[in-house]
Amino acid sequence: MTGPDTPARNAMATASSQAALSISAIIPVYNGGSTLRRSLEPLLAMRDNGEIAEVIVIDDGSTDASAVIARGLGVTVMRSGGRLGPGGARNIAARTAVGNVLWFVDADVVVHSDAARVLADALQRTGATAVFGTYDDDPPATGFLSQYKNLVHCYYHRREQGIADTFWAGCGAIRKQAFLDAGGFDGTRYPKPSIEDIELGWRLRQRGLDIQLVPALQAKHLKVWGLKGLLHTEIFLRAIPWSRLIQAHGTWTDALNIGRGERMRALLVVCCLCTIVLAAAGQMQAWVPAVMLGAVAVANGGLFAFFRRRRGAMFALGAVAFHQFYYLYSTGAFAWCWIEHGCSAARHAFKRSADTG
Repeated sequence: MTGPDTPARNAMATASSQAALSISAIIPVYNGGSTLRRSLEPLLAMRDNGEIAEVIVIDDGSTDASAVIARGLGVTVMRSGGRLGPGGARNIAARTAVGNVLWFVDADVVVHSDAARVLADALQRTGATAVFGTYDDDPPATGFLSQYKNLVHCYYHRREQGIADTFWAGCGAIRKQAFLDAGGFDGTRYPKPSIEDIELGWRLRQRGLDIQLVPALQAKHLKVWGLKGLLHTEIFLRAIPWSRLIQAHGTWTDALNIGRGERMRALLVVCCLCTIVLAAAGQMQAWVPAVMLGAVAVANGGLFAFFRRRRGAMFALGAVAFHQFYYLYSTGAFAWCWIEHGCSAARHAFKRSADTG
């Protein structure tokens, strides 16, 4: 993921890290009035005590009171001029930001009170081009899926730290010049909240720039998840576009929830399901799926322990069980994209053969 000029680029980033940091917080919002005030409160406190230079809300065509709420709190409000999606909206705000660091925060995310200090320290200490953090382990929404989704994000991000091959715009910062040089988020390809931050992270790494995952950079996620919304987001806005991005790059990254270990766990649960079906059809002895279920339990022991510490054994059992469903639909989405890619390649090959025949 690095180019031949990596040492030079990193040397430039390290040199620039010694300069004083000026941080502009950028919050894209679309009908986020129910959470925006809570999201802005810690950022405004950081602005007022000089930890960050400004707070910009970029209103992406909201039909609710989002812009009114932001203006009432004394925040700079910009309009995207239409429904561009968070990537395109962030790009507009980034061009006018006064800071040399762009700190992207979602409108349903409440950063911790020390977040600006943690962010600045990480940039200064590592000389990285970008840093990002994690949700904390105490999500306020009490529903099972909201607890599961936010806690599993925290689990993946807390397990890793240091250089990352991806980026997260829920609470992540990039040096402004590097952001502009890379062309910002791809708002054309991703007009909805999707993997625009992951794709940008891959481009930054291809340019030889360092991205740091900093678990101490924490924020609280206010989103309430339901089953329909979760499945739509996970499959159509994440798994499928992420699979297509992997195919376009022709390579995997060994990070977070697509790392080598995660791919092995996904394969394990698919094999386990196959043995259950075969045993139910009388084509396999019953001990085989029992052994496979045991292997799945062992492979997910770390995740179970994390869930149990946070919400107890019963929640952990349910959350780990649902996580196996996640492995299944994510694997299915990747398989679909692989077939789609293969069919497209075959059509192009047939067309070329017909044109030259």
